[in-house]
Amino acid sequence: MSDKPMRKGITTGTCAAAAAKAAVMAWQGQHVAAVEVISPQGITLVAPVAESQAIAGGGVASVIKDAGDDPDITHGAQIVAEVIVTDDPEIVIKAGEGVGTVTKPGLAVPVGQPAVNPGPRTMITKAVFDCLPPGKGAVVTVSVPGGEKLAARTLNPILGIVGGLSIIGTTGIVEPMSEEAFKNSLVPQISVVKALGYQDIVFAPGKIGQDIAVNRYGLPAAAVVQTSNFIGHMLENAAKYGMHRVLLFGHLGKIVKVSAGIFHTHNRMADARLETIAAYLAASGAPQAAIEEVLASTTTEAVMPIIARYNMTGVYNLLAERASMRATRYVFGDLTVGTVIVTLQGEILGLDRTAREIGGHLGWNVNIK
Repeated sequence: MSDKPMRKGITTGTCAAAAAKAAVMAWQGQHVAAVEVISPQGITLVAPVAESQAIAGGGVASVIKDAGDDPDITHGAQIVAEVIVTDDPEIVIKAGEGVGTVTKPGLAVPVGQPAVNPGPRTMITKAVFDCLPPGKGAVVTVSVPGGEKLAARTLNPILGIVGGLSIIGTTGIVEPMSEEAFKNSLVPQISVVKALGYQDIVFAPGKIGQDIAVNRYGLPAAAVVQTSNFIGHMLENAAKYGMHRVLLFGHLGKIVKVSAGIFHTHNRMADARLETIAAYLAASGAPQAAIEEVLASTTTEAVMPIIARYNMTGVYNLLAERASMRATRYVFGDLTVGTVIVTLQGEILGLDRTAREIGGHLGWNVNIK
């Protein structure tokens, strides 16, 4: 394994600010290979300029996004800024091709505005003002060719950002290996659900669970969010945002980890799925042969026919109850939690009483005695 430090990159916000500055400089007759922009924290960042040219009343320039060693979906994307200089001394930022527009409340940007976050707005405004003559302002249109296609592979559609990507970045710098950044990118889903008036929220670890919750059981799509492996992180933020109840809705393989008090569910972080199922089967009176078969299995899918063969399917409800109890304890009782366990095909294996209450309140179409 190499000890070479991983290379940092620049955010889409830095790229947009740099492109906007280069566009103003092109309007002034200066075509530069790189520009300096100032991050919201006052740090000077340098961005190479791919191209720039003067146009009628202003300029246009582009910067190629370099995410460093971070696996960023926008790495290599072209960030373009068109700047039209005005006599009104303010900076107006607009969304061009491939930049989204906010359609749901609860985000850092108001509904109807371009999805350009506060940090990048600050950087763009300062970069442009620093180059303009006194008393002048500008209309800055940021675009990302191909951005709408890229956005389909992000959380933007869930967050209600339509038409393209968000221009983001709080520091202007992309830190490599940014698990923390990915975790934090999930959190705005909660604020959107809250802003839409829901006090109950549904957490699905993945897309399959989310689709089953909405398409098969009629849970409101606006209240169902993905947690990825970061169930504990999302529970903490649900409590922080003042949500009242959480319905955990997912596959046995993920939920059983929560039953064991594991709240980062990536298999390399912790994996006691079979041991947990075996323990609860034993506590429920399963014969030793059943326990041995479960422990000899390789997946939770393979365990299901064993449990059925020994008539021990009641263990799923017990696991659901346990997951809810551990999740409630995890946030020190700041949330009420219910749990539903499903198969990959969408069949409900088990659930607890609180899940019935939350699901019923959200209008699901589950009919289980």
